[in-house]
Amino acid sequence: MYVLTPFFTFLAWSVLSTYASLSLSSVVFASPTFHMTTAIGKWIAEKDGSLMEDPQTSGLTFFDGHLYAISDGSAKLHQLRTLHKLSVETGQVVEKIGPIQLAQNIANNSCFADYLESRPDYEGLVKMPISLSHAGDDTVSNNSETWFVVTEDASRGNKISHECLVKYAEANFTHFPSLLIKIELVDKVLMVTGVRALQFDANDNVDKRLIINEDIENDGIEGIAITQEGKILLGLERDAVGKPRVFELDYAHNMFETIDEFVKVRDSGLRFPNFTSFKNPINGMDVYYPIGKSTGFLITAARNANQLWILDLAKQKPAIMVDLNLYAPSDTSKGCAPIHKIRNTALEGVAVHGHTLYLINDPWKQEYPKNIICAQDKPRYEGQSPLLFTLPIDAAWFN
Repeated sequence: MYVLTPFFTFLAWSVLSTYASLSLSSVVFASPTFHMTTAIGKWIAEKDGSLMEDPQTSGLTFFDGHLYAISDGSAKLHQLRTLHKLSVETGQVVEKIGPIQLAQNIANNSCFADYLESRPDYEGLVKMPISLSHAGDDTVSNNSETWFVVTEDASRGNKISHECLVKYAEANFTHFPSLLIKIELVDKVLMVTGVRALQFDANDNVDKRLIINEDIENDGIEGIAITQEGKILLGLERDAVGKPRVFELDYAHNMFETIDEFVKVRDSGLRFPNFTSFKNPINGMDVYYPIGKSTGFLITAARNANQLWILDLAKQKPAIMVDLNLYAPSDTSKGCAPIHKIRNTALEGVAVHGHTLYLINDPWKQEYPKNIICAQDKPRYEGQSPLLFTLPIDAAWFN
């Protein structure tokens, strides 16, 4: 931990105040419109029907009739570095793909190889759209399926070397850079085939290295989505003054030809809800198109609030907020009510398919057991078993 003298503490906050005055003018806040909806979740089970124990499912995406979830760095060891293929109807695991390996050039040349082979903090997951892959793209194997993931907290697992940290210190973010990673399934082997470090503009006010907060590495990039046009969107829980942000960069077929090098991101300029305090940071996200040729909307989960924030990618309409009444099923064979309302879900995965929205949670270990109402549900909550919620996207939200 860094210890600052009073002078440097004053200097740090002066710098942050200056950053705030420079950057927040680019973040547009407006009064949101409000809606409410209800959903009953399904407990996610392993392929053998047992409880899915502590997978810390933080990323979710839809592909070819199934959902794919990925675990973050705090999951049980057997859940790490794995794609969990889920049934959309039951939420049960159909297949586990992995563990994720490193392509030889990544293993030999990446500053982050040791970290990626231990407990990488995979927080966001999105399937690469077929429209962005073509026969002339040398970066995507002909027989592969490709996903993009983003990392957040690199303080777990094998440490990144001092030399590498110095090399990537100008990320203008935290002590550890967030990584944009390409993962491919080639001949049934899931492997990392591309790594880039994310670099923010110094004026974007996301540099948290001067803030004395032991959880600061865990308030970073949490969500990733990609538009039909190939714009990659990245959701930041909190910037240096506690505000949620969305950043963007343009996908290019050759962006993973180099290993590790910085790829610069820019502020999206999306219109956020106009609140004085953001205690419910955004997390998982995906893009929804009401009609095929529309600009689309970014649907994000406000992790701690059982709430959706829907942001207009055309930057015309104010933010849409949807309060979620979320319920979980109980075992009725021993006197429990069929369902019970959930006090805290910690939603972290968002996936859109057509006009259907899928949500998955990354149970907050300290808060999750507080949801126990019936004794029969105790193993699920104490085992940090996640829930899958399915709900229709209501056209009334956008009127």
